[in-house]
Amino acid sequence: MSQARRDIAGDAEGAFAVLRKGGIAILPMDVGYSLIGGSEAALSTIFETKRRDSSKLNAMLGDDAMHRELHVLDQRGRDIVQAITVDADLPLGVIAPCRLDHPLLAAMSPTALAASTQSGTLAMLMNAGAFHAAICRLSHDAGHALFGSSANLSLSGTKFRVEDIEPEIKAIADTVVDYGLRKYHLYRASSTLLDVANCEVVRYGSCFELIADIMRRQFGIDLPPPPTM
Repeated sequence: MSQARRDIAGDAEGAFAVLRKGGIAILPMDVGYSLIGGSEAALSTIFETKRRDSSKLNAMLGDDAMHRELHVLDQRGRDIVQAITVDADLPLGVIAPCRLDHPLLAAMSPTALAASTQSGTLAMLMNAGAFHAAICRLSHDAGHALFGSSANLSLSGTKFRVEDIEPEIKAIADTVVDYGLRKYHLYRASSTLLDVANCEVVRYGSCFELIADIMRRQFGIDLPPPPTM
């Protein structure tokens, strides 16, 4: 007999246990499936398997608590993040200066930290669904940071179903949490990345038009439209 509801807390705990031991996980985010690691070896394997360009960095899985502790922003920056991720309940990849001496980052190896930060800034995926929230709480409470990127070969497009993920990517995963078609699949893109300190779009992605509307209406900031618009 199949379960009527998902055990999100239990699934997150199982995946986190694998990640904490140095494994790799494919996890369900509202903005697509992510390939996540919590160790230098795991992140290196992810990077090599995805065939990523050396200029691309890992993004951290984070919630509001981690954002407040790690990111260094003025009040306007804080308000922008809150307006998008809390008030409007939208996913966002937040890029901002960070506290490199925070225990979550200080515990990382120099190599892993270099692949996950740039010029003192950190990219953090926020508010990407119930599973994301559950595993972020575990990460924060355990003091063990989780990083990664979309579960796909580089430049092949975000995957919103596990069955669409390339075999090479699935092969390196020690665990796969399959929650079916992800919420923002109609965008065919992962999260919008916003450099909050400078109010610059680093990547156009899911919910961009909603994010841009919030920026214009509430903060008087006009974000440039995507090149295809």
